[in-house]
Amino acid sequence: MNLEEIRSQVGLLTKELLSVARLEPGDIVVAGCSTSEIVGRKIGSAPSSPVASAVLEGILAQLEGTGLHLAVQCCEHLNRALVVEWECFREHRLTRVSVRPVPKAGGALAAMAMERFRRPVVVAAVQAGAGLDIGHTLIGMHLRPVVVPVRTSVTHVGQAPVVAARVRPPLIGGERAVYDQDDPGK
Repeated sequence: MNLEEIRSQVGLLTKELLSVARLEPGDIVVAGCSTSEIVGRKIGSAPSSPVASAVLEGILAQLEGTGLHLAVQCCEHLNRALVVEWECFREHRLTRVSVRPVPKAGGALAAMAMERFRRPVVVAAVQAGAGLDIGHTLIGMHLRPVVVPVRTSVTHVGQAPVVAARVRPPLIGGERAVYDQDDPGK
């Protein structure tokens, strides 16, 4: 798989997610990624820094200038902690944890975020408004309720299946309730 093709696929995937997610500046986008799955291997078995770099570049190119924060999920060995920028950590009052993700314990994408972010901080959890799951990394625990799947033209990055998601506010009140059809949360 060509790294430029990965960067392009992830950029398009991110762009399509952002076009329907109705996020506001300050919101968080969570990304989980198995570089092993992208190259056709079992999750966690073949981390790739070059692939991680291409994925991260594809996402960041689309987030640039939006005011959105990126949270990069670590693997299960680090309890799916996340790497965020210091500003996100402070703004959202997140809980910091003490660990440094590396490709074999945290994942290649999280390790790459530690290298590339200006002031990286590892946190226990976030409540994101949208997310990308590349290769069955199970990002759902870091999305606010209620999660809505987003269909994109990109269904795989390399050989890894992709799931994109946004959130909406819970609908309350039952059958007699009236809902605002213009609510940006829908």
